[in-house]
Amino acid sequence: MEQKSTDERGETKRSPLLRLSDSLNMVSEAVLFVMMTGMIAVTTLQVICRIFFDALIWSEELTTYLLVAASLLGAAVGFKRGAHIAVTFLADRLPPPLRKATALLVQTLAVVFFAVVAFYGAELMKSEAMQTTPAMGISMTWIYLMYPVIGGITLVHLIAGFGEIMGRRS
Repeated sequence: MEQKSTDERGETKRSPLLRLSDSLNMVSEAVLFVMMTGMIAVTTLQVICRIFFDALIWSEELTTYLLVAASLLGAAVGFKRGAHIAVTFLADRLPPPLRKATALLVQTLAVVFFAVVAFYGAELMKSEAMQTTPAMGISMTWIYLMYPVIGGITLVHLIAGFGEIMGRRS
């Protein structure tokens, strides 16, 4: 599964899956920026309100949910960029065919893990639909929606990454 090919003019074409991954990453990075900015704004507002007014009862809860979602979305962006933490001490010393096989194994394990996250996140959404958040009073469905959505985004990035691994000359 090669990700890039050339057209009749010799220009590089990217696979539809890679283009989808790129588009999802662009949106993810923008949403991540908004989440981080929102956390800073809500926390700052909470400090000001605690000092000068009454505390905002919903601010800690919102910040916590934003932190969890931002962490997951940041992981998705990290997988897209290939910036996730990796211990490559042994893999770097393997011969090229084994190095590629190891990379494929790691990528496959990551796909399985995020498929489980997405699947059970959707199950959690359904099972907790009648629950509401303590301070904000919104359905937990909206909170747990982050798991299947971000798990799905990460899966797209990981599956698109298989083409890059297969295309490597190692």
